[in-house]
Amino acid sequence: MSTIATVNPATGETLKTYEAMGEEEIERRLQLAEATFRTYRTTAFAERARLMDRAAGLLDEDQDEIARVMTTEMGKPVKQARAEAAKCAKAMRWYAEHAEELLADEEPAESDVKDSGASRALVRYRPLGPVLAVMPWNFPLWQVIRFAAPALMAGNVGLLKHASNVPQTALYLEDLFHRAGFTEGCFQTLLIGSGAVDDVLRDERVKAATLTGSEPAGRAVASTAGEMIKKTVLELGGSDPYVVMPSADLDRAARVAVTARVQNNGQSCIAAKRFIVHTDVYDAFAERFVAGMEALKSGDPMQEDTDVGPLASERGRADLEELVDDARRGGAQVLCGGRRPDWPGWYYPPTVLSGITREMRIHREEAFGPVATLYRAADLDEAVLIANDSLFGLSSNVWTRDGKEVDRFVRDLEAGGVYVNGMTASHPALPFGGVKRSGYGRELSGHGIREFCNITTVWHGA
Repeated sequence: MSTIATVNPATGETLKTYEAMGEEEIERRLQLAEATFRTYRTTAFAERARLMDRAAGLLDEDQDEIARVMTTEMGKPVKQARAEAAKCAKAMRWYAEHAEELLADEEPAESDVKDSGASRALVRYRPLGPVLAVMPWNFPLWQVIRFAAPALMAGNVGLLKHASNVPQTALYLEDLFHRAGFTEGCFQTLLIGSGAVDDVLRDERVKAATLTGSEPAGRAVASTAGEMIKKTVLELGGSDPYVVMPSADLDRAARVAVTARVQNNGQSCIAAKRFIVHTDVYDAFAERFVAGMEALKSGDPMQEDTDVGPLASERGRADLEELVDDARRGGAQVLCGGRRPDWPGWYYPPTVLSGITREMRIHREEAFGPVATLYRAADLDEAVLIANDSLFGLSSNVWTRDGKEVDRFVRDLEAGGVYVNGMTASHPALPFGGVKRSGYGRELSGHGIREFCNITTVWHGA
C-alpha cells in the first residue's frame, strides 16, 4: 500500500500519515458520484454559480490557513502559497460568472442547415458524468481548481486522486466544496496510491480523466483511457524556452527571467528553463541574470522574505543534482549555485549553467528545480532552432520590441503559448496546454470547460 503522508520538505519530518482507502470505500464513492451526477446535472447554472461563489468566498477566508498547509506539505514560500489560493478563488468566480455564456446553445445560420431538412438545428453542451482528476503536488490547489471549477459548472462531478505527499490539501478541497453547499458526491477526494488509479479509470462509471504530471504518468493514464475509449486531457512536462533578442529591455528581461525560473522553487511545468540569448546581448543578459539568481534568499519557506524554499522531495533533489552533475561532467560551466547547502531539508540553490550541448541530459530532460541553462544564438533562425529542439512544447517566452520578430516567433515556436515581453502565467480566460510530449487538450477558458462536455447536435425536422 502506498504511503500517503505529509512530510515537511524543509525538515524531512513526517507530520501526518493516512491509510489509503480500501476497495469498499472506493466503491462507495464511485456509487455516490454516479448517483449525484443524475441530479446535479439538471441544476440550473444560477444554482451552480451560487455554490461556486460561496466556495470562492470560503477559500478567501481560509487563505492564510491553507497557505501554511501547502507550504508545510510541498515547500513553496508561504507568500506564493497565499497568492495561489487567491488565484484559485478568482478562477472559481470567473467560471461562476461565465459558464452559462460559454456553454450556451450554438445555432448555425438557417441558410446553412436548410438543405438538411431542418427547421432548426443547434449544438448543445451537456455534461459527461464523473471525471477523474489525477493531480500533482507542485500547485496543489491551483491544479485542482482549474479542473474542478469548469467541470462542476458544466454539470459534471469530480473525483480527485491527488499526489500522495499533499493529503491535507486534498482533503481540504473536498471539505471546501462540501462547506459551500455542493452535495457530497459532487466533489470527492480519493486517498489512494498511484497503483489504484488504473482500476478507478477502468470503471464504467468514470466517464473521462484529466492528468497533470509526468510523462510516464500521462502515458499510463492515456493508455488505459484509450483502451476504455474515454476522453482525456493531459498536461505533462515542459522545458520552456525564454528567448532574448537585441531590442529587448535587458534589465526587465533579466529581472523577469529570475522569477520565471524560480517561481514555486523552480518546480513548475511552465517555468522558463532554457534561456536562449542573442549573441549581441548574451554577456550583458548573463551578467544581470546570474546576479539576480545569486541575490535570491533561500531558506525557511514560512518566512515572508524567503524567495526559494526546499524542493518537495529528497528524490526530486537527487534527480536535479544528477542533471547538473551530468552537465558539469560534459563541460558545462556553473555560473552560480550547483551544490546543495549543508542544511536540513531538501534545498538546492538557484543555479545557472552555460555551455550546454545536445549530448547533455539537461538539454533533453526537464529540470524540475531552480536550475537554468543559458544558450547563445547567432540570430533569430538559430534562436528558433534551439527553442524547438525539445521533446516538450508547453509554453514559450520571447523578449523583443521588433514586430517582425514577434510575428516570426508566434508563427514558428512549437508551443501551446507564446508570451511576448513577459513570463508565462495561466489565467482563467486563456486556454492552457501544450503540444508534443507536453500533452494534449486544453484547460481554462471556454476551451477548457468544453473539454468534458458531450457536444450534442440537436436537429428539428420541418
